[in-house]
Amino acid sequence: MSQSTLTPLEPPQSDAGSPLGNGLKQRHLSMIALGGVIGAGLFVGSGAGIAAAGPSIVLAYAASGLLVMFVMRMLGEMSAANPASGSFSVHAERAIGPWAGFTAGWMFWILLCVGVAIEAIGAAHIMTGWFPGTPSWMWVLVFMAVFCGSNLAAVSNFGEFEFWFAALKIGAIALFLGLGVLAVLGLLPGTDAPGAANLLHDGGFLPHGVDGLLVGLLASVVAYGGLETVTIAAAESENPVRGVAKAVRTTMWRIAIVYVGSMLVIVTLLPWNDPAVTADGPYAATLDRLGIPAAGEIMNVVILIALMSAMNANIYGSSRMAYSLVSRGQGPKALGKVSGRVPRRAVLASCGFGFVTVLLSYWYPDTLFAWLLNMVGGVILIVWGFIAVSQFVLRRRLEREAPEKLVVKMWGFPYLTWVALAGVAGVLVLMALGEDTRVQVVFTGGLTVALAVTGWIMQKRAVQHRAADTR
Repeated sequence: MSQSTLTPLEPPQSDAGSPLGNGLKQRHLSMIALGGVIGAGLFVGSGAGIAAAGPSIVLAYAASGLLVMFVMRMLGEMSAANPASGSFSVHAERAIGPWAGFTAGWMFWILLCVGVAIEAIGAAHIMTGWFPGTPSWMWVLVFMAVFCGSNLAAVSNFGEFEFWFAALKIGAIALFLGLGVLAVLGLLPGTDAPGAANLLHDGGFLPHGVDGLLVGLLASVVAYGGLETVTIAAAESENPVRGVAKAVRTTMWRIAIVYVGSMLVIVTLLPWNDPAVTADGPYAATLDRLGIPAAGEIMNVVILIALMSAMNANIYGSSRMAYSLVSRGQGPKALGKVSGRVPRRAVLASCGFGFVTVLLSYWYPDTLFAWLLNMVGGVILIVWGFIAVSQFVLRRRLEREAPEKLVVKMWGFPYLTWVALAGVAGVLVLMALGEDTRVQVVFTGGLTVALAVTGWIMQKRAVQHRAADTR
């Protein structure tokens, strides 16, 4: 982006009086929050974690889930006090400085746009399996057009799409957990209670030792991405403060039941080293073991829904983040135009970047696309780090200046804030030590430094610009 298209950095403003809509209802926010934790990463990606960690994957998901709960609680505290479409980017700017808001915001925008591309490719793969002979690019184009169109319309359309997508995902996971618990107890016809055999045999609870547990921990952290979108969406709801407070307060039991509960069911019913866990996915393999007809196809439908939901949410989240950044003078002014209470140019830019990323996956799969994947590999951890530092600073400020805004409070402040920061740093160190993940730390670090330096230069120029205006 050229400097000529950027306006001087301004102090972040509240979203009160924002030209954006407020068409999201409480039921939309509740389902976005519920559905946000159930993605394709859980249904498919958890297989690699189980293969590495064995039954101890339950501990891995519990540990990373605890970290996510702390992060969401901190983010909820700040978002309930100052709802904003830029969410943590706005909070980082208020707490640390414009360079921090710029860095966190554009990193997240890139992450979401690359995510749109990955989800579109995954959805197209499922469709070509159902319709052999059809080109995958056609399905990518169809999905991109549908969800770009839904996000160009009123925000309530996005809310309705996510409401029903989330309802289907929640229904699927509830049915899976119900059948799984019955099978674990030996109450499902045709099954016997497995007891602790699969948890303790074939190498025991930690078949690959602490190293395997750490690999599972890294895999589980990635699966939790997506919860942040609800704090972005809250700014366009009927009652942002009440909406985000209610969504954040229910995070704990969602994580415990959906993630930890389903991992416990899977490793109790299946041997962790069953080849089907990675070949077919852990959920499909479990349903197949329970004798559910067409288990693989059922899970393909669920995964397709999860992918479409993620595409829809990521286009929404990226467009609102871009709009927020531009409205604060941290991006091209052309993207800031709002029509019909929707930042349509920001939507088109986000969809366009996502589609270009899809093309890169076809044209340069081993170079440019691989670089992009590596650059966003640790972005969510950097964002969580910004959230923790921002909450630490803003909590002190709110206690002094506006204690009545502390509708949602971080537990055990400031000690658990430090614990969360240490957890984020610890995961990054583990990634740096791992052969397969070290390159992600390097590329993500490079992206972070590049954006931070750009943001700092812009911040310095803005200060000089304002100083010249006051003379």
